[in-house]
Amino acid sequence: MGPAGSAIVPRMVTDPSAAEPRITREVRGHLLLIGFNRPTKKNAFDLAMLAGLAEAYAELDRSPDLRCGVVFAHGSDFTAGLDLGDVAPALSAGGGLAPADGVDPFAVLGRPCSKPVVCAVQGLCLTLGIELMLACDVVIAADTARFGQIEIKRGLFPFGGGTWRWVQTCGWGNAMRYLLTADMVDAPTALRLGLVQEVVTPALALSRAVEIAEVIAAQAPLGVMATLRSARKALAEGPEAAARDLMPELGKIMGSEDVQEGLRSFMERRAGRFTGR
Repeated sequence: MGPAGSAIVPRMVTDPSAAEPRITREVRGHLLLIGFNRPTKKNAFDLAMLAGLAEAYAELDRSPDLRCGVVFAHGSDFTAGLDLGDVAPALSAGGGLAPADGVDPFAVLGRPCSKPVVCAVQGLCLTLGIELMLACDVVIAADTARFGQIEIKRGLFPFGGGTWRWVQTCGWGNAMRYLLTADMVDAPTALRLGLVQEVVTPALALSRAVEIAEVIAAQAPLGVMATLRSARKALAEGPEAAARDLMPELGKIMGSEDVQEGLRSFMERRAGRFTGR
């Protein structure tokens, strides 16, 4: 990462055999940067792009060296949503947005990624983009970002988790205000509603997302993943279910090298150097 507050220019590290990779992947330390790469189509998701996104999330999930993901977009817009001309036939045949037996970036049908993901949003963010963003853990938005859950304008409804994640995030009235009208939301309103956590200038959106991801990646990985599991269980099954699992979850990591390192670093008044073991 560059100096604090400086913009990051993403390097497009991709499979050289792919003429036009829809999703770019770049390993940067303990981070995996996942980039939408269809800017001439406003990063609208076709089937190839959906498959590439699921593969990138699977890499983040399975690699022991990767601790946090960063989702961003090449070009001026985050995404215009689904490329319905390409995707609609598969949806009509019963297909989903991600493989049901793998890691699901939207955490709807398949299992969620076990690692945290930070999202950087700029420009237009429609439909599927909001649902992916809400399935992430921290969202940074450019002050020019515009959000729209506009499926009802096309005879559809949000089917990537938006119906319940808007309610969880914003409350019933605020969610219905935008889900049922398809009105656009500007960045300041998104911040007020809790859809995003910070608003910055467009040049700094990715830099800030990477900065937060690096802070997350510096923490104890076992503790980070346990935190995600506990919080997700509370949302899915209620606080009582999460409470029942607190001590068993703690017991799983109490004997880890990371806990011992955490105690040593506390006594020695220094930052911990965690290995995920």
